[in-house]
Amino acid sequence: MKYSIARVFFFSLILAVLGACANDELTPYYDQRTQEPGKVVIQGYNAMIDSVQIAVNGKFIEIGKAKNNTAFVKKIEKNYEFVFFENEVKTFVITNKRTKVILGTYQFTTQEPNSSLYFYVKEDLWLDSAEFLKPGTLSQSGYAGFKFIFPSVNKYSASGYTGSLDGIITKNNGQLLGVAENINKSTPSSFIEFPYSTPTGIKMELVKHGTTESYIPGKKVIVSLTMTNNKSKYIVLEEKQDLNGAFSGVEGVINLADYFSF
Repeated sequence: MKYSIARVFFFSLILAVLGACANDELTPYYDQRTQEPGKVVIQGYNAMIDSVQIAVNGKFIEIGKAKNNTAFVKKIEKNYEFVFFENEVKTFVITNKRTKVILGTYQFTTQEPNSSLYFYVKEDLWLDSAEFLKPGTLSQSGYAGFKFIFPSVNKYSASGYTGSLDGIITKNNGQLLGVAENINKSTPSSFIEFPYSTPTGIKMELVKHGTTESYIPGKKVIVSLTMTNNKSKYIVLEEKQDLNGAFSGVEGVINLADYFSF
């Protein structure tokens, strides 16, 4: 009887050790491989109806305090800590949970054990990288600032123009406030700032870079904006369509600075 109890205890101990080794976030006691701690700061915002999942080397990250919750909508902020074994590569894959469509894939190695992963997603829009999502820094108090990106340019207008755009920003009375240069679909424009004043409503005319010519032949394109005192905005411009599917204008409603902490 004593021998049987000892044997049961021994096998229970072995199973417990094997169970610990199966968890990627734990350091196996008997694993002799070189180990190095790693950390990825994740900041994301999902504006889609569908939820999003993040897998690391095939294992879904749990989000929030609820166990087995691997799907999220809206805002996510998580410091994901793990262990690199020798020259292991950690592959992060972000997918739409319902459709299984891969939205982004990222790899992290021991060359940068402490890294970050930023992204914003909505239907037909994916933006990532902290550098691209970060708003401009105001040079002084009492100013308002703007930066722009235009992922959907030509989606409905089909203008045929593929170069960068400039945004000529004026007050509603026509007073020029400045020009945001090199607005395009994949990288942020130049940062522009100017003194805050009232009324807060301003407008921006989109033209071909270095000209005053609209990027859509024969049609002036105006975006309505609002300046905020002591705030820098990073606006995502979006082409819109009417009920018949025709181009109806450009909106600047999404402000990426509202979704991230830098």
